[in-house]
Amino acid sequence: MLAVPKSQFTVGCPRIDGLFAQAPAEAWEEISCGDGAKGTRVYHWAAVRLPAVDEFDYQGEVPHRMRWALARRSISKPGEIAYYLAYAPLETTVRDLVRIAGTRWAIEECFQAAKNECGLDQYEVRRYVGWYRHITLAMLAHAFLATTAHQPREKGAEPVRQPSSSSSQWRRFGDSWQLVVPSPRTFVASEDDATR
Repeated sequence: MLAVPKSQFTVGCPRIDGLFAQAPAEAWEEISCGDGAKGTRVYHWAAVRLPAVDEFDYQGEVPHRMRWALARRSISKPGEIAYYLAYAPLETTVRDLVRIAGTRWAIEECFQAAKNECGLDQYEVRRYVGWYRHITLAMLAHAFLATTAHQPREKGAEPVRQPSSSSSQWRRFGDSWQLVVPSPRTFVASEDDATR
């Protein structure tokens, strides 16, 4: 999934905004792309499968991947439209694409928190190696702070029992899976937390 400007070239039109200007009204669906700071983020979304490219998308006679163009339109301000290009397996649905496009906010929040808490943007280097080391250490510090923030805060809290060494570290968590990493104080969400 890649966010692109409205002037992006696409198949069928010289610009991606021209492609979605031709979309019928029923092509726009109201779909949530996840929860945000102010609640559920709902937009109008339109997605169109683009023609497959012989050199990249085919394995033998049948395509194994599909190219998509996706547009997100604000409900309150229909003139505000964001565009995306995607390359996904054949079984990918529009809802899958919308969910993936919605993860952008979580990534942006992570970088903003790392800038505020760990000085991610406070480097003054002139070479790639120095920049790479600074970014790596800042993100490691941010990961450490995020992990320790989610550990039980009570001093007398009992640590969560870990599975025996012969059992799997994979646990069912709602409709997905959670990896339990052995440590003395690992936070393990319950099934009740997954359904909230």
